Amino acid sequence: MTLFFALLLDALMGEPRWLWSRIPHPAVLIGNIIAKASSGFNHSPNQKIKGVILVIGLVLCSGGLGLVLSQLGALAEIILAAILLAQKSLVQHVQDVAQSLRMSLTAGRRSVAMIVGRDTAHMDATQVARGAIESAAENFSDGIVAPAFWFAIAGLPGLMIYKAINTADSMIGYKNETYLDFGWAAARLDDLANWIPARLSAFGIWLLTGCKTKWRSLANDAKLHRSPNAGWPEAAMAHALGISLSGPRSYEGEMLDFLWVNTTGRKDIGPADIEKTIRILWITWSGMLVFVAGFALVCVL
Repeated sequence: MTLFFALLLDALMGEPRWLWSRIPHPAVLIGNIIAKASSGFNHSPNQKIKGVILVIGLVLCSGGLGLVLSQLGALAEIILAAILLAQKSLVQHVQDVAQSLRMSLTAGRRSVAMIVGRDTAHMDATQVARGAIESAAENFSDGIVAPAFWFAIAGLPGLMIYKAINTADSMIGYKNETYLDFGWAAARLDDLANWIPARLSAFGIWLLTGCKTKWRSLANDAKLHRSPNAGWPEAAMAHALGISLSGPRSYEGEMLDFLWVNTTGRKDIGPADIEKTIRILWITWSGMLVFVAGFALVCVL
């Protein structure tokens, strides 16, 4: 039942600013380590080998730390797991975009810039809303389902290893000149760690929203996405809402012509669709909570 209570605690408390304004969040500490390693070792020669060594070190250290912390007892595990889950904070960030967009396009752009990596300065209202919904779908998988999955599989060590891998991917797992080799191991391992959770996220959204799209059609749409994993929750969310996601967007001043996911869906998207997305996040989270409770009871009996 540890995971059950951790999910509840995260949903109730989220990310208390009073705490993280005084001490660094664990993800920030991991990020600082990765940033220093990148600065010190991401240079020729053997950048790929150095990146592999960094990832191995992160896995061993985070797993070892998780093993030590797991000896503190069930209450400590619940608190630590809740800290590394992100349901409430995700919902708050996405809700901020909807509220800001209702105020003005400028405010919407400013809010969405906090949760997406693409260029936001020239987004129209539809692009702002689409960015928020895509971020909600992808981060539901990365920030809630995947951490919960790895906690269920391997306890606190599994959860901490996952967070280290995911943080590394978000910082150095880019296919650009700077990180193509050094971030290769982080990106590949993150793909592997998220393979099952991404599909579980999509299945949960598809099942619990009563989506009328056939699973095979949704799966085909997911494969159109540039990411082997993010396309799954995005495709599920797109079909649940009846909208198109992904599509063209700009990164670092370069417009990239990505394929649409659910190409026949509605492309005129606004704050109301973001708010529907939030409801879907809570519906799917609730289904996951019920499943976790049921599984725990079966194990006890």
